Amino acid sequence: MVDQFSQADGNVLNVTVVVGNPKPASRTRDVGVAVAHACARHFAIADPAINVIELSELSSSLFGWGDPAVAAAKQQVLSSRLVIIASPVYKASYTGLLKAFLDQFGRDELGALATVPLMVGAGPAHSLAVETQLRPVLVEIGASCPTRGLYVLESEIGELESPIAEWMNVWGDALRAVVGCRLDA
Repeated sequence: MVDQFSQADGNVLNVTVVVGNPKPASRTRDVGVAVAHACARHFAIADPAINVIELSELSSSLFGWGDPAVAAAKQQVLSSRLVIIASPVYKASYTGLLKAFLDQFGRDELGALATVPLMVGAGPAHSLAVETQLRPVLVEIGASCPTRGLYVLESEIGELESPIAEWMNVWGDALRAVVGCRLDA
């Protein structure tokens, strides 16, 4: 059987991490990239193409329509095989910066693109925000979210391997299956 992620046949794992933190080079970015690498390891991909979109760099352009930099960021998302949408918890939800970017997509525009909702928060009180706040808007714009959203506590950031591995042990195969369907399309 040929592995559906074989780089020999051109099916390279192209992952985009969208970072909704208003601070560039944030811990949210670090967690998103760590999740992208964990997915690649679970999918047995040695050299994934991981792209990061820092929405903080697009902030002034997100509130209008037709900006070329925003259009390029959208195209990067749409050309990916896996997208990780990462946001800090901000007032029990995701950031307005991320909302402004997601509003640039039309209904179902993601076309069943495998997507991981990811949030980073200070405490467990808002752990369901990833499911109740972020997932619904992703589904509305056409994301396929085959996993439970990942919520990482700030206190876990120094030791990310354990919480990400626990999440991947439960959800990695489901995510791989959805990413694989995208490869077959």
